Amino acid sequence: MVHSAGQAGRAPNPEVKVLPVAHLPDEAFGGICVKREGEMGESMLAAFFDTPGGPENLYIKEVPKPKLKEGEVLLKVHASALNRADLLQRQGKYPPPKGASELLGLEAAGIVAGFGPGCEGRWKSGDLVMALMAGGGNAEYAAVPEGYVMPIPAGLTHAQAASIPEGWLTAYQLLHFVGKVQKGETVLIHAGASGVGTAAIQLTRLAGAIPIVTAGAKEKLQMTAKLGAAAGFNYKEEDFSKKVLEFTKGVGADIILDCIGGSNWEKNVDCLNTDGRWILYGLMSTAEIKGDLLSKMLRKRGNLLCSLLRSRSHKYKEELVAAFTKEVLPYFSPNSQLQLQPFVDSVYPLHEIGDAHRRMEENKNTGKIIIEMPSST
Repeated sequence: MVHSAGQAGRAPNPEVKVLPVAHLPDEAFGGICVKREGEMGESMLAAFFDTPGGPENLYIKEVPKPKLKEGEVLLKVHASALNRADLLQRQGKYPPPKGASELLGLEAAGIVAGFGPGCEGRWKSGDLVMALMAGGGNAEYAAVPEGYVMPIPAGLTHAQAASIPEGWLTAYQLLHFVGKVQKGETVLIHAGASGVGTAAIQLTRLAGAIPIVTAGAKEKLQMTAKLGAAAGFNYKEEDFSKKVLEFTKGVGADIILDCIGGSNWEKNVDCLNTDGRWILYGLMSTAEIKGDLLSKMLRKRGNLLCSLLRSRSHKYKEELVAAFTKEVLPYFSPNSQLQLQPFVDSVYPLHEIGDAHRRMEENKNTGKIIIEMPSST
């Protein structure tokens, strides 16, 4: 069950009957096998895979609820969002950091349902929150350090809120913590219609800088323009490097946010401003580079910066969440003059998570793909 791009919520699907797992035979949960373990009171449903591979390897499994560690809160998940890292983990190419949940899901929204030892009283039971996490979001419950939790802005659905933590925090840290964006600078955002891309467009404008984007479809470029991109280039039909230089009158981009990797390296360097910052945070194409990258970067005094959020330290993530909560969350308010918009591409129930992975793998999404938990319908 999928909603078209831009819809933020989904009415319950009357065809999907979510029964107690104890009463579910194998192959009964939306056509996906459910494996049962333990007692229902201490267990939950989660997306799982035993062998790395394609989306067909995903299934719904009953697993123990997370045990809360020092300073963690228990989140009853209503919705979580899909990220490229989830696809890579499912393929066996991106294992979770040491100590993180082996379950998929880097962001979620829901209700505070419990507290581990040492919590500082920032939250109370029943609070509506969204959270960044190192794993575990594609399940009915998740354990989250209390410093990674944020209030859901007024007026947002759980689906919209679930689309914020990983994507928006990634974009915010790339622009501010890593790139040190300045007012008036030009920021080239690759994959401008992705979850990070749609966030980066709006955060670039919020910083007083100028966002320009690449995407591979006319419809995606039209959407990025509505979000505030000053220009957009179809990398399948035109040389984005030449277009960036035309737009900047030969100066080039001050910052490049690059999740593509090796296939774009030469064009990136060609359209990078002198002393510019090229920030690599993904490898959607290839990690291989052939040619004289170093000499070209040296001539431009270019800065190649590499950043991942998932493997950052606990302290870094807490500082990032605190800064984002203070500096950005108020702009999601409907009363804000520069209202930020989380952009939801589609919403899938948990038992259709394989289809959600396929949609992202085929680059069909514009904005975030949301996974909705059975208990939220």
